[in-house]
Amino acid sequence: MSGKQASKGGAANKSKKPAKGGAEEKREDALQAVILADSFQDRFQPFALEKPRCLLPLVNVPVIEYTLEYLASNGVQEVFIYCGAHSEDVETYINDSDRWSPESNLCPFSSVDFIRVSDASSIGDFLRDLDKRSLISGDFILVHGDVVANIPLDGILARHRARREANRDACMTIVLRSSGNSPHRAAKARGITPVFVVDPTNGRCLQYEEMHPLQKDKYVKLDDSVFEHGEFEMRTDLIDCGIDICTPDVLALWSESFDYELPRKNFLHGVLKDWELNGKIISAEILEEGYGARASNLQMYDCISKDMLHRWTLPYVPDSNLLHGQTYKYKRGLWLEDGAHIAKTSTVTESVLGKTAYVDTGSKISNSVIGRRCQIGKNVRIENSYIWDDAVIEDGATVLHSIIANDAVIGKHSYIPEGSLISYGVRISAGTELPSKPVPRISLLTSEGEPAKTDCRLVGNDGKGALYEEPEDDEDSDSEDEGDADPAVLQSSLIYSLAGLNISRESISTLATHDSDEELSDDEYEQFQVKANRERLSSFASDDSAAAARALDQFHGDAVHGLVDALRADDNDDFDSAKLEFMGLRLANNASDSMMRKAVSVAFATRAAELMNPENGGLEPTKAAGRALTSKKGAVKFITEVGVGGNKVDLHAEFALALQKALAAIKGLDSVRAGTLLAALLQQLYNLDVLEEEGILAWWMDARAAENDTLSKIKERSRVLVEWLENADEEDSDEDSDEDEDSD
Repeated sequence: MSGKQASKGGAANKSKKPAKGGAEEKREDALQAVILADSFQDRFQPFALEKPRCLLPLVNVPVIEYTLEYLASNGVQEVFIYCGAHSEDVETYINDSDRWSPESNLCPFSSVDFIRVSDASSIGDFLRDLDKRSLISGDFILVHGDVVANIPLDGILARHRARREANRDACMTIVLRSSGNSPHRAAKARGITPVFVVDPTNGRCLQYEEMHPLQKDKYVKLDDSVFEHGEFEMRTDLIDCGIDICTPDVLALWSESFDYELPRKNFLHGVLKDWELNGKIISAEILEEGYGARASNLQMYDCISKDMLHRWTLPYVPDSNLLHGQTYKYKRGLWLEDGAHIAKTSTVTESVLGKTAYVDTGSKISNSVIGRRCQIGKNVRIENSYIWDDAVIEDGATVLHSIIANDAVIGKHSYIPEGSLISYGVRISAGTELPSKPVPRISLLTSEGEPAKTDCRLVGNDGKGALYEEPEDDEDSDSEDEGDADPAVLQSSLIYSLAGLNISRESISTLATHDSDEELSDDEYEQFQVKANRERLSSFASDDSAAAARALDQFHGDAVHGLVDALRADDNDDFDSAKLEFMGLRLANNASDSMMRKAVSVAFATRAAELMNPENGGLEPTKAAGRALTSKKGAVKFITEVGVGGNKVDLHAEFALALQKALAAIKGLDSVRAGTLLAALLQQLYNLDVLEEEGILAWWMDARAAENDTLSKIKERSRVLVEWLENADEEDSDEDSDEDEDSD
């Protein structure tokens, strides 16, 4: 292949010349990789209108750099890059790179080939084209251009080849990472949940489905063939790393069905479902260690960025200086490049500052990534945000959990709310406060790539830009089922939220157990869930305790994170959206009442403890408890209905115990302060009619409240409250007796 073509079947290729003598034999043994540089999805709009997604900066490094470094570290020799939109930009970037240009002596690959398919509309079109070209000589690694991973592939490749040697129908191995108790944020990403049904004895993948909170029917129907296996597991705790080991047979399977567009939703689901027809075996490598994830949407972009700042992605961290000319050095929670300047009166924590970035006096920046040549003015506040190269944030502006693209300008004393996406060259006028709902996505271009007419009502009189709106015929959907809402909406923003979405109340189960279209009463709904749970458990031949533990971990982490974020939010919103999101998670994970009780108690205990810290106001325990419980309208009602869940004494006692254990688990909170705060929380909950005195007294008498020294010490601080309740109860009894005597 040589030359550059821009028509279907054409390829743009710059490859190294083959070595003399034995070149053909060497090619047969060369480890090949195929990079899918375009996913044909719009989850990074409006940014991807002007730049390909694989070149967007992830902690100030183009995303594709991480993918290429990963392939190089695993001994890949030949690379094929399938380009879609902005293909010229991708080719130019690679060819101009000191590291990856095929003409460079530093390039670790023997060849790098760019392939274009002019009329491709899906990944399926790419892979069917690859099958026609006959470029693949053996096993190859298939990855997306947004993979960040440090998982070694040597052992995985060896086991894949052993399976292939034993059975020629073994055609593919999927690399998955168990989330388990992983602290990685990527393990807690929400939205679409992949469901893998796997034979644990040999790793064979038996079925693949996807679930999400917007489904009309929330159940997975297991294929009859699954039950033919002596043992199987249904896993919803797996991170799909976006790394597949394939044989040429995989490409043939793509070519056999022109309906396949998406690698998982269509291809994997279809091949497994039609196993009796195609006879091909797909295996899953489920790993407990290492890092692997895709920056496949804005929320994953956010998660992976934070994982990098916490160094979970080693060696891919800022001070590895992947790009030629980078000079990051790490010191005390900061990564600074040469020339980056922070004024003495400014505070910057857990953040990255690119070369010659300037932070003026009085500014506060936390958990953020600032690009090269950015100008941050005086008294600016930036939290959990990504400011790309050459952006300007003027004096007094506030930017919260947002992305500000290259050359954008945020005017003086402007307010950019959480989730905002400010695209290239946009200007926000001084004093402008962007609305928090709908979350603003502002661009200089329309969805068709045409110049947008500036909306001065949105960006101010001196501003530039307009609200970006998806085209009406947008086809960026992972669901084609009639009646299902498009789950892409869950991943099209920086912040995951179910607010404003229509969530079905159907139970998630492995089997359909209720066929009526009538609305269930609350009692019927609870009974239905119990029945569904029992049928789910009885359908498994393997022990489900591990799966239940994984479900608990996944639900607990997501639920607590969402509730605490809602309690921390500096807005006047009520608690309804947080409740809706929580209940969506409950359905998605089939969470029990005890799981919900634990999550609610941990969230409110965490927030109350935070408010006692000096950096959050240093409130005394009574005020901290009161603010945590009542600062959000509807929070008390949420605790009553969801956390406690009823008027029975034992439910009240269980919630008090859950609060006690939650406070005991908070790091840095000694037993005295924890006990004082618990007493304050119980007092407030009693005053708010959330907990009755009988429930608090039942907790006090429960042996579990003093099952270890820490809990005993925490419990003891509530003695005064308990004695007061007991005395009040006795006084009420005496008054009742006196009234009875008077009536006699």
